[in-house]
Amino acid sequence: MIAVTGLSLDRGAKNLIKSANFTVHAGHKVGLVGANGCGKSSLFAALLGQLSPDAGDISVPSNWQIATVKQETPALDKTALDYVIDGDSEYRALEAQLEVARAKQDGNSEALILNQIDAIQGYSLPARAGELLHGLGFLQNQLSEPVKSFSGGWRMRLNLAQALISRADLLLLDEPTNHLDLDAVIWLQRWLKRFTGTLVLISHDRDFLDDVVGQILHIEHQRAKLYSGNYSSFERQRAEQLAQQDAQYQKQQKEIAHLTAFVDRFRAKATKAKQAQSRLKRLQKLPELAPAHVDSQFSFSFPKPDHLPYPLLSLTEANCGYPSVTILEQVGITLVPGSRIGLLGRNGAGKSTLIKSLAGELALKHGQRYCAQELNIGYFSQHQLEQLHPESSGVDHILATHKEMTELQARSHLGSFGFSGDQALSPAKNMSGGEKARLVLALIVLTKPQLLLLDEPTNHLDLEMRQALVLALQDFAGAIILIAHDRYLLESCVDEFYLVAEGKADEFSGDIDDYQQWLLTEQKSAKQEAQQVDNVSKSAEPVVDRKQQRREQAELRKKAAPLKKQADKLEATLDKWQQQLADIEQALSDSDLYQAENKARLTDYLKQQAKLKADIEDSEMQWLDLLEQIEQITGAA
Repeated sequence: MIAVTGLSLDRGAKNLIKSANFTVHAGHKVGLVGANGCGKSSLFAALLGQLSPDAGDISVPSNWQIATVKQETPALDKTALDYVIDGDSEYRALEAQLEVARAKQDGNSEALILNQIDAIQGYSLPARAGELLHGLGFLQNQLSEPVKSFSGGWRMRLNLAQALISRADLLLLDEPTNHLDLDAVIWLQRWLKRFTGTLVLISHDRDFLDDVVGQILHIEHQRAKLYSGNYSSFERQRAEQLAQQDAQYQKQQKEIAHLTAFVDRFRAKATKAKQAQSRLKRLQKLPELAPAHVDSQFSFSFPKPDHLPYPLLSLTEANCGYPSVTILEQVGITLVPGSRIGLLGRNGAGKSTLIKSLAGELALKHGQRYCAQELNIGYFSQHQLEQLHPESSGVDHILATHKEMTELQARSHLGSFGFSGDQALSPAKNMSGGEKARLVLALIVLTKPQLLLLDEPTNHLDLEMRQALVLALQDFAGAIILIAHDRYLLESCVDEFYLVAEGKADEFSGDIDDYQQWLLTEQKSAKQEAQQVDNVSKSAEPVVDRKQQRREQAELRKKAAPLKKQADKLEATLDKWQQQLADIEQALSDSDLYQAENKARLTDYLKQQAKLKADIEDSEMQWLDLLEQIEQITGAA
């Protein structure tokens, strides 16, 4: 287990964490949350031994293998697959020893090393590395491409895969979803739920945290406190504590006012001087209580547009793409005030291409684009972040496009996006990814947009800024098109979905859970097609007489019967487990459960919840496999 006692961490003159005490038991999954700059990454550095505590101690078992995601990836000639396999250092060491043994023609050593490779499942390592890369969005042909051929975001995915394959006892992940699309995020959730080691995860995606972790370590006001339960449970517990703290603070303020009034009134009177001194001493002994509040430096909204044309924008029979390639065909979409559309689809399917076509950044290859007169489009993408002038400050960027504003007005506007004091005067080249994203959003708000086209707007934003963005989007009067890997943002701000797949962009009738099911079905279809390709060389079956055919059909139905019985039984079990899970989650919504005296019950509920979720997911996969087998058999019959 990880034992932290009296820990204090400083960065320069700034005290990040002070006198922290907590324990993370082996096999537990912990979400590390807090505002940007509170010390989360510094705590990771301390766990890795890269930063020495200024006070206190961090104890991590010496035999634990620790893995984290590298922040840099050199431009290597080795293939993506080999680079990921490098994450299993024990396998690579044995591989080197095997080469030496073979060079020496040492048969005994060679046999011993081969047994060791077998014991750590080394022979299946390339296949497992390939599965990881497929899950993170890599195509089969990309596995053999050199690392240097990939862009920065894809190299980060390679680094993530390298960490996941390492067989670590302790996995430290700092914002692993930042460079992933929704498909890869969903895949990573499933992978981490099955991970048997200890996990400490920094994330600003509340749905991701809810699905993966069972504890929350919250850093605030230089204190680190460990909460039982997922992120939603943490929010409920924290709200209750803040309410209690506020009640205590208000009570104390009344007492202070009463004591102060008595002292001020009777201090000079000889007959009351003793009582006044007594009350003065009591005032001095009162504990220091701070007013309860949730820190959030972000508070903004989109101004109501001067006018809202109807429709705002539309594409009719549109072919979207680039000069040498068409990505989407026959796209039809009409955006009106109040439209709130989320785009779903695999990486590379054309979601960003569609948004660029809507924005007018890509000319249509065919069809029509209608745009209302004087339409202001607020377009957010990573490209906009790159277009910020590196030497210009936030104030400079605003005044360059809004000459009617004063510097004071510009600084006040930036203040609602978290740029306080001299931060508003800092050049863009010194800004973090999150600060650049907030600056672009601040510039978009000033344009009074009637249409927002948002391509992954939450990358690098912390939980407080994401929540402020959710609230602003919910009150926005215009239309929204949104691409995001943050489920909470999608589910909070979107009313309908379009699925971008196989060169089309069509309305999707389901929600995110239905999309997950669609992904599973697509994966199974892809496997089935691959099997059909493998069998394409087989010759056609000879024609048989009807009697023989009936016998074969009877045999096939007989063969399918036990599979159907097994599927029906599994479906009944799944229904029972789903009900049990619903009952447990209902129990977890009871705030009394998070009191100290109910800790044992809470722990038991959380264990049951985690086990049921894993069992349900595994059984659903088995059930789908059985249905597929039955369909194949009955189809053949």
